[in-house]
Amino acid sequence: MSLKDLKIDNMKFIYFDFDFAVKEHDYIIKKSGGLTGAKDLGLLHATLDFVKDDLYYPNLEDKVAYLFYSINKNHAFNDGNKRSSVALSAYFLEINGLGHTVSKFIRLMENFAVDVADNLIDRELLNEIIESIIYEDDFSYELKLKIINAKSSNKKSSR
Repeated sequence: MSLKDLKIDNMKFIYFDFDFAVKEHDYIIKKSGGLTGAKDLGLLHATLDFVKDDLYYPNLEDKVAYLFYSINKNHAFNDGNKRSSVALSAYFLEINGLGHTVSKFIRLMENFAVDVADNLIDRELLNEIIESIIYEDDFSYELKLKIINAKSSNKKSSR
């Protein structure tokens, strides 16, 4: 039996608030460098509100993928959006009982953050990647092929 078989339906989720997200972002910028400030914090407010909608994002992996994608792509901050997407999504996993996946999540998602920002990985594939990180020991052969194809086909089309 895999972790995926043990998925809990109708899980009660724990969320972090807007102030926490901004403080985390500011800490990331202070420690790793970059431009301070925000472009449009309304985008962050919207993301943190929408992620709570269980009709659109019913499962943990759906919520994590939405958080990651939206924080990464919406550019609420002047800088550090990719780093914030990794850190805040990892924290969401931690506060929802999946702390044991956080190191693996951060290690793998640091690489995918750039691919998402560069439109190489779409939301559907991102969701599959995150689901695999959470519930499987390694990416399946099929998922590895999807990732390779996404990266190579998008790079070819941009030439």
